[in-house]
Amino acid sequence: MNFQRFFLKGDIGFVEEIIAVIIIIVVSILLIFGLHLLFKHFSKSLLSYGEKHFQAIKIKKYQILEQKQILHSSLFLLNIIKYVLWTLVLFLSIPIIFGIFPQTRDFATTLWGYFLSPVKTIFFGIIHYIPKFITIVVILLFVRYVLKMLKFFSNEIANERLVIKGFYADWAKPTYLILRYLVYAFTIALIFPYLPNSDSQIFQGVSIFVGIIVSLGSSSAIGNLVAGLVITYMRPFHIGDRIKIGDSEGIVVEKTAVVVRIQTDKKEFITFPNITILTSNITNFSYADENGNGLLVHTKVTYGYDTDWRKIHELLINAAKKTQFIEETPEPFVLQKALDDFYCVYEINAYTKEIVKLPIVYSELNKNIQDVFKGAGLDLTSPHFEFITKSEKTTNL
Repeated sequence: MNFQRFFLKGDIGFVEEIIAVIIIIVVSILLIFGLHLLFKHFSKSLLSYGEKHFQAIKIKKYQILEQKQILHSSLFLLNIIKYVLWTLVLFLSIPIIFGIFPQTRDFATTLWGYFLSPVKTIFFGIIHYIPKFITIVVILLFVRYVLKMLKFFSNEIANERLVIKGFYADWAKPTYLILRYLVYAFTIALIFPYLPNSDSQIFQGVSIFVGIIVSLGSSSAIGNLVAGLVITYMRPFHIGDRIKIGDSEGIVVEKTAVVVRIQTDKKEFITFPNITILTSNITNFSYADENGNGLLVHTKVTYGYDTDWRKIHELLINAAKKTQFIEETPEPFVLQKALDDFYCVYEINAYTKEIVKLPIVYSELNKNIQDVFKGAGLDLTSPHFEFITKSEKTTNL
């Protein structure tokens, strides 16, 4: 840009140049001071308006920003705009001042280049990027509606309004989550080439570095996620089931993609990583048999051969029938588990559907067994005998 032709038409003297510089400086100072007064007025007006009309930003019950935070952020943004305009006035006035003097016009041109070159680069970069940006928007819109369709079918299957043979309703949500993450990954792969400077070595190097860090740092987490996926489709238990993992027994209270938590009868919470669940034996007490009779509870009693076994059977069945939460049908039954040298091992079996109250059922059953045997005049103490040889007796003496 030729500043001599732009500002002055013809030759002027040194005095005129000084006067022109003074005028430009005065105008710049007035502009800066005027902007200061203008934005001061805007700040007061914004403060007065915001105290009356600004409201906190909430998503459901979660408050993201308070009224004061919104007001302070608005004032901060207003100050940023003021400083940008001040900088623009200074950046424009300084080249104009240098352009007045013939000796410094080349320097003024250089200053204008420092300002115009990045602006020009950014402007034409945005213009050239518009087609790629439109492509990214179209891809994102398409993906959005694909996800909505997947969520719709997931809800329909989960609510059993849509039934697919061999596909359980509790598979709907985890399957939707898997498909959603796959769609996200596919979307990233699609839009990656359209990102600014995606073909640069720096961008690719950073992407590879981040990928390596994530892979190394999340190996165990990925293992738990995969194990959680396998457990979901194995369906060994559900929320609310009573299960036993190793020596721990309780109610399943939480089942996530990474861990499973159970609550024991002592109100303790135990957390198991999904990898541990996958490699452990799991006992689920909440699965009823095919007839829907419930779980078969059982306990053993030993008694001598001098009492008729039919009497023992009758007493054990009566004790089971008196127990709360025991089903009337099918009726309780007794199994003779073993014939020992001095007593017989009896096992009472009865059905219950109150799986959550299993400790109470066993406690009540044991109490009722003691009551019925005591009422029949029978002692539950099993006979035990000890033989002492003559040599042992001599040694003891």
